[in-house]
Amino acid sequence: MKDFKKYYIINATPDLVFLALTNPTIIKLWSGDDAIMSAEPNTEFSLWQGNICGLNLEFIENKKIVQEWFFGEQVEKSIVTILLHEHQKGTSVELRHNNIPDADYDDIIEGWNSEYFEAIQEFYEEG
Repeated sequence: MKDFKKYYIINATPDLVFLALTNPTIIKLWSGDDAIMSAEPNTEFSLWQGNICGLNLEFIENKKIVQEWFFGEQVEKSIVTILLHEHQKGTSVELRHNNIPDADYDDIIEGWNSEYFEAIQEFYEEG
């Protein structure tokens, strides 16, 4: 199991970044795929045609998202925490993803970098 932590700068306000991570309509606009997502704790989510799925654990509007990501029969919970901070260029996103299975680590990191945060940045730059 591995952990990952990284900061991203998104040229949009925290409320817009929060919506990009929690609103299924906006997720579809930047990802190109339908999403099952709700900003309500104890709801399941599914992104990229079920390639990423899990359970929403906690939300603080425009500030914090905590999710459990499912990886097959993994015993230890894989927890994603996203913190949004105001930044002079928009939003500083602090990402922490704990207990990533070794076999999935490289794909997950690539996904965070390009499929998530680079795609959201491009969405807001074009919008």
